[in-house]
This record gives sequence, structure tokens and C-alpha cells, in this order.
Amino acid sequence: MFGLSELAIILIVVIAIVLAKKGPELARNAGKSARILKAEARAMKEAEEQQGADTPPRVIQGETILGREEQPSGTGSTSCASAGSSPASGPSDSSVAPARRA
Repeated sequence: MFGLSELAIILIVVIAIVLAKKGPELARNAGKSARILKAEARAMKEAEEQQGADTPPRVIQGETILGREEQPSGTGSTSCASAGSSPASGPSDSSVAPARRA
């Protein structure tokens, strides 16, 4: 039987033969695809620049949507940071007690 090194050499020879036949065609198609992609990207960029120059930006009146970390917790209580004292500073003379987390 064949050993691992003989199988590797046979596999390399088969790949070389296939690439010799199909390699130029694959490279040509890859080059065409790259040129098409580059042209489309350039056209999109020019269209965006032209659209931005023609029309002023739209201003939509509405409420601001806060991100996940900025949203209030929904429990109705205030957090330590909004009460005016930080947890690292120790007890404060503030009349507002820090909120408990459930």
C-alpha cells in the first residue's frame, strides 16, 4: 500500500494538473469579478456623494430613543449615580437613599 508521503505527492501532482488546465480561466474570472465589484463600489460612492450634494439632510421631529445601557430600569427607583453619591465615596449626607437592585 501507499504511505502518507506517497499519497501527499500524488495529491500535489493531481492538483498541479488540474490547476494547469483551469488556473488561467479561474484567474481571469477572478479578475473580472474584482473589476466589476470595484466599478459598482465606485458608482455607489458617486451616487451617494451626488445625492448628498443635491438634497439637504432630513430632520425628523420625534422622541429620542435611548440605547439599551441608557434606558431607565423601569422600576421607578433612582440609581446611586443619579442620587448624587457614588458607591466608592462611602455614606453621604444626602437625604436620598441609594436604590436596591432586585
